[in-house]
Amino acid sequence: MANKSSLTTEQRQEQRLSTILQRELGRMLEKNSNEMQDEVERELLDNPALERSQADDELNNTTEDGRRSESSEQMQRNDYGDEDDVMPTQRYRAANHSADDTYYTPEVVNETTLAEYLLEQISERELTDHEKVIATNIIGNLDNNGYLQRSTRAIADDITFNDNIDTDPEQVEQVLAIVRQLDPPGIAARNLQECLMLQLKRKSGDDATIALTIIERFFSEFSHRRFDTICSQLKIDKSTLDRVNRREIQTLNPKPGSAYSGGPSETQNSQISPDFIVEVNGNTLTLALNNNIPELCIAESYERSMADYKNNPPVTRERKDNRQIVMKAYNRTQNYIKLLKMRQQTLFKCMDAIIKRQREYFFTGDSADLRPLTLQNIADDVAMDVSVISRATTNKYVDTQWGIKPLKFFFSEGIDGVSTREIKEALKRIVDSEDKRHPYSDSTLCDLLNRNGYNIARRTISKYRESQGIPKASLRKIIH
Repeated sequence: MANKSSLTTEQRQEQRLSTILQRELGRMLEKNSNEMQDEVERELLDNPALERSQADDELNNTTEDGRRSESSEQMQRNDYGDEDDVMPTQRYRAANHSADDTYYTPEVVNETTLAEYLLEQISERELTDHEKVIATNIIGNLDNNGYLQRSTRAIADDITFNDNIDTDPEQVEQVLAIVRQLDPPGIAARNLQECLMLQLKRKSGDDATIALTIIERFFSEFSHRRFDTICSQLKIDKSTLDRVNRREIQTLNPKPGSAYSGGPSETQNSQISPDFIVEVNGNTLTLALNNNIPELCIAESYERSMADYKNNPPVTRERKDNRQIVMKAYNRTQNYIKLLKMRQQTLFKCMDAIIKRQREYFFTGDSADLRPLTLQNIADDVAMDVSVISRATTNKYVDTQWGIKPLKFFFSEGIDGVSTREIKEALKRIVDSEDKRHPYSDSTLCDLLNRNGYNIARRTISKYRESQGIPKASLRKIIH
């Protein structure tokens, strides 16, 4: 019975460690190559047990027990010949390549990103160190349009775990209110209604007050063009509503963050440093991980100390305390290096699976050649959880001969064999050509798409429209 109890306790400890490492890996996966490089540089400054490997001038792949693995050339390529080819060897591209390398890395334009602009404003505020950490985490969880992507509870948990600073959701909410005071107006909203309200709260005047009331109390009615109901409830006439809509509501920005570099605009591709590079050589595709992270190792002084404590177990209290400090730093560093390697391998596996699924596109550059693809498909291909795939593909880019593409570009669910991307493009064309005095409702858009051969339900139109940032008909309408 005693042995059984001991075994149970050990299993629980291992599960807890696994959960912690998985969360840390998930955090690393969310970062792109440049963000991860910045973090590694900070870790090198903060952690005395971590240092650059002396073999950083070449890819020094090692197994978990410290032995050399395959040669760098074996671990540096992934070639795709015919679709039926077996899994090829992998390639991790080092940051410092040789003189005869021909890989093209696009020039990165030093324009202010949304995050940089917000952090600069935060630095000018009188905040405590804790509040600055919270603000930084909030800004890090904004998408390209400036919307907050995670709950305050999740952000509080991240700070408590990753930064070792006890934080509760109420504290995050307080700092969130401060972040929302920054420019551009409407930043850090959770949804469109909140975004518009944040912008209107900065305006003054009677019309702005009426507009705020409409968005705050009658957003559903406004979205569904129930103008008579709004006029009746607010006791205003139709001309007043028309004026408020035209001068106040229609001048608001539904995507306050998209004007900064790093937004979704195709014209910003030249400003992005890709995480992957795919080259075409005849009928073969070659994938490279654009790895600019230095090779790391545990500092030699810590290796010697660990060996000394192993060979000469401490007896005095002071020596035992010192051993605990060294072991804690050693284990932290060992896990960090291990997780970095796991991050690289996970990213490579995901991109590898995407290429196999969308192979034709990389040769033609024609979006019509993109097959319906979901995150779950890739998760099944690489035997990982779909949440891992989501993190590994978010805010990541690949350099192809057709330009730099976000990894999300390659995903679409598909309906009746037609990719979602094709349906969305058809939807956008219809909206672009509509009479803005009488914009199409979602029902009408559904009918028009069905006439064009796209078998799609009306309830799906709203989802596709919102995913492209197309407002509802009431917000597209020019009222006379």
